[in-house]
Amino acid sequence: MKLFKITNSRAVAPRAFTLIEIALCLGIIGFALVAIIAVLPRGLDVQKRNREETIIAHDADIWMSNLRSGARGSDDLTNYVLCITNFWTTYDANFGVVKSDFDYYTPTNSARRSISPATDDFPLTNGAHIVGLLSTPKFTPYPVGGPLDVLHPPYQSNYVVAYVRALSGSAVDKAPETNAVVLGDAFIYRMIVENYPYVPVDTNGICMDCVYTNGLTAAQLAERSNQARAVWLMQTNLNDIRLKFRWPVLPNGKILNFDATFRAMADGRVLQTNDPNNTLQPLYFVESSTFYQSLAKP
Repeated sequence: MKLFKITNSRAVAPRAFTLIEIALCLGIIGFALVAIIAVLPRGLDVQKRNREETIIAHDADIWMSNLRSGARGSDDLTNYVLCITNFWTTYDANFGVVKSDFDYYTPTNSARRSISPATDDFPLTNGAHIVGLLSTPKFTPYPVGGPLDVLHPPYQSNYVVAYVRALSGSAVDKAPETNAVVLGDAFIYRMIVENYPYVPVDTNGICMDCVYTNGLTAAQLAERSNQARAVWLMQTNLNDIRLKFRWPVLPNGKILNFDATFRAMADGRVLQTNDPNNTLQPLYFVESSTFYQSLAKP
């Protein structure tokens, strides 16, 4: 038989939070949430910019490789290049502007005013068209077929701009995707391509008919002439290719102020040729490790 001890003590009730304590906790949580909400958009924006910069760096490597090698079989580029525009200006022998206009090319049509007669039958249907247009030198002969001296006109200057849907990044908006909504949300950038003949010296040092030649001996003039020939050889066989990116291109056509520039040297001559099906349109390709002697005279 068990015995139970009976006492008169009451059970002690657990102590609850007071309203003041609850209000204090809510205040602390509120301050923390405000800080988190303030930092979160900035963190997401930094992540987005890092992703875009990574895509630009990968795409720049692809474009530079194609341009430096004069690629003609990269037909996959037609899935990503939306438009190529060449803003050109022709100059006479006195550096006067003769005419200024632009040519543009899309996957479905084109408008070319730099050739006569103007035509609209050169869409971007293959990789050779794209690389051949983007490799257009900064200066080309004017009139067409004439000699070119980048230090003295007449010549035509070219400013080539391409709008490109990113080649790298998420696979959702890559070929063979055709949904207009998905493609409309894809990352698009503007790429400016400049193909300069490389001149590594001060042109005053090779001038043969300026005030700097006064009083030079025959040996000094001969040295200057030899240096001028070396510079002309480098002009015709070494190319300074510059790619400038601006992004992102918004649906309304505006571009935010993010940019990056990439630069590389490409050895070899720039071959001017024509499309087999359209002999009026000049295309340019860097022929790596193929050189020729300049016909320019000092």
